[in-house]
Amino acid sequence: MKILIVTGQLAADIIRKNLMNYDKHELYLKVLPMSIAAFLTPKMIVYYVKQKNILESIDGNKTTPIDNIDIIITPGLMQQDTTEITEELHIPSYKGPTNAADLELTLDIVDNMTLSTTRAANILIRDQQYQRAMSIINNYDNNDDEIRKLLDKDCNYMVGNVAIGLDFPMRILGEIANSPSLSDDQLLERVAYYIDSGADMIDIGMHANDSDPKLASHMIKLIKDNYDVTVSIDTLNPSEIKAGLTSGADMVLSLDHGNYDKVICDLADYEASAVILPTNYSKNIIPYEPLDRVKSLERLDELCDSITTIADPLLDPLNSPSTTKSIVTCNLYRERNPTKPLFFGVGNVSELLDADSNGVHALLSGIGMELDVSILFSPEASLKTKGAISELKKARDMMFISKIKETIPKNLGIDLIELKDAYSKDDLCIDTSGLPHIEAQADGKFTPDYKGSFKIIVEDNLIKAILYINMKPNMVIEATTARAIYEEILRRDLISRMEHSAYLGMELEKAEIALKLDKKYVQDFPVF
Repeated sequence: MKILIVTGQLAADIIRKNLMNYDKHELYLKVLPMSIAAFLTPKMIVYYVKQKNILESIDGNKTTPIDNIDIIITPGLMQQDTTEITEELHIPSYKGPTNAADLELTLDIVDNMTLSTTRAANILIRDQQYQRAMSIINNYDNNDDEIRKLLDKDCNYMVGNVAIGLDFPMRILGEIANSPSLSDDQLLERVAYYIDSGADMIDIGMHANDSDPKLASHMIKLIKDNYDVTVSIDTLNPSEIKAGLTSGADMVLSLDHGNYDKVICDLADYEASAVILPTNYSKNIIPYEPLDRVKSLERLDELCDSITTIADPLLDPLNSPSTTKSIVTCNLYRERNPTKPLFFGVGNVSELLDADSNGVHALLSGIGMELDVSILFSPEASLKTKGAISELKKARDMMFISKIKETIPKNLGIDLIELKDAYSKDDLCIDTSGLPHIEAQADGKFTPDYKGSFKIIVEDNLIKAILYINMKPNMVIEATTARAIYEEILRRDLISRMEHSAYLGMELEKAEIALKLDKKYVQDFPVF
């Protein structure tokens, strides 16, 4: 296919560099006499393409008349519809990506996908990739016939109303830590939040070394009465385990060598599943070597053969004693027990590591995928892991698609990239060597705006600009974007000074960044 790429002067060299050796299509380049590609218009493109009928290939080695071109690709940042170009030149014309680095990906899929005349190609590609990924996942979650077939295999199981096992996506178990400290309304609110975030199962975390079976029973029943969701109870206390089972708990966290014999009959009677540990906490026995942990789990599994068990080899925090050894333990267990369900407590690592949780969750989910883990477990017990459930859900989806497609978890339409970019940026450098360079100075001088001042806050998932006139609040302008607020301020003529406008734009953009990243925003202080 012969494809004409239209661009401006600044992006031309980048495009030539990135696509010089591209050989899937025959590429031609038309550089218009406009520095910034985003400022091009359909009329300009039509005029300059018609002006010189002969086009030059991107490598400069051949030429062709415009009539031989099959498709025209314009800059993705061009504001107008490309339909006018198609009508004038009688050649299908579509928007390319917003970033020149995405041109190669766009060209790779152009045979199999119709680009858009109005939307940038990279957005369209990501949307289609995402939809394809979600259709694969939904087939495993919502196709009852397929689920029944897979459940006939020895490697797949039901826990409550959730199918787990080697053939299903890893399931997200969200722990509500310190559940006994919450009121009923708080508990139900937390459950709703976890479900909305993507949790497949809800875990009620009891207080260690306490015993409150009545409250355990009440919390399980409360959740079951209000939500159709698989629920587990996280306790080693036999009386709390039994109370949870009587109220409908589908799974118990956890059984070990010190408590299994006290509850195994109850678990079998209620057809509940259990996560098993390689420990005996009643005697303070915790094996640390991988083989010792695996053998301990295998012995306990044999003792619990009347129920469905999920092995938890215990994912240890970094350097306490060793995340590496615990992953080796998981791998060893999987090699010796190829069809057994595995439990992966990712929160043990992310909650005890001062690092942004999304990358940690992506990596641990990837390791979990390679180990054929069935359940990813995490609370959201600290500010740095707020959003952990939604991060794990997205990471799980990435890894499942990667597994199904037998590819690396890249360019799947799903990602956890928030602060960095997946692709290189256009380095649209402008030659400023002949221009005077002025070192900017911030002198802190401020002249009050006679029309008032603004206090900016972020709350209720909104940016709010509160107008103060004569030190008294007058109105609140709120939206989810900085642009919507400053445009409303300008429409209402609520600002009179240029420096006030510049300051307000700066602060509103900071507020929008904080809102998107769920970070704390304080006016006049940096977000990072």
